[in-house]
Amino acid sequence: MSRFLLIKALLGPLLRVLFRPQVEGAERIPGSGPVILAGNHLTFIDSMILPLVVDRQVFFIGKDEYVTGKSLKGRLMAWFFTGVGMIPVDRDGGRGGVAALMTGRRVLEEGNVFGIYPEGTRSPDGRLYRGRTGIARLTLMTGAPVVPFAMIGTDRVQPGGSGLPRIGPGRRITVRFGEPLDFSRYDGMDRDRYVLRAVTDEVMSHVMRLSGQEYVDVYATKAKAA
Repeated sequence: MSRFLLIKALLGPLLRVLFRPQVEGAERIPGSGPVILAGNHLTFIDSMILPLVVDRQVFFIGKDEYVTGKSLKGRLMAWFFTGVGMIPVDRDGGRGGVAALMTGRRVLEEGNVFGIYPEGTRSPDGRLYRGRTGIARLTLMTGAPVVPFAMIGTDRVQPGGSGLPRIGPGRRITVRFGEPLDFSRYDGMDRDRYVLRAVTDEVMSHVMRLSGQEYVDVYATKAKAA
């Protein structure tokens, strides 16, 4: 048994008992071939919940600090995240975004599922922020369809994005998937910044409808810095 299947077998039932996640539209994720899952990002445990509710293994970019800890907690985090499909990338500096983009492209060209949060960081206040155009570059470079998704309620389970998750009434999690989006009409236009913005905004529009969040046409990083 692969580590991914072992983690799902061990933690999947625990997840269902503690948080009773409601999964809607998972059948919309293609059963084979490359696909991009693009959704909102409310709190740290989003990246723990998503791989456990999708049948296929989801590969995604994560901070390299998640797998470099030497303590028992750090080693457990490294075991979990690398097992479920996290690919550690140093995203600091000018080359971080390029490395993340090329990693995602490789994952998709190998026929796998790649998960991405177009906002680029966690929402600072529960609203949905402007998407980065990396999502558009990936779908146009690889031809992979985009399945939008929404995390709902994870910020009530883990307010502030840190600390132990809370359980109890009113803290149920929903993961909602939308219909696959095909952007083949823009083939060969992955360097056109107007096309990249249009594709990204269309993806974020679907995420907004799925999540019910208020949309803010500002980058989340800028909002955090204000």
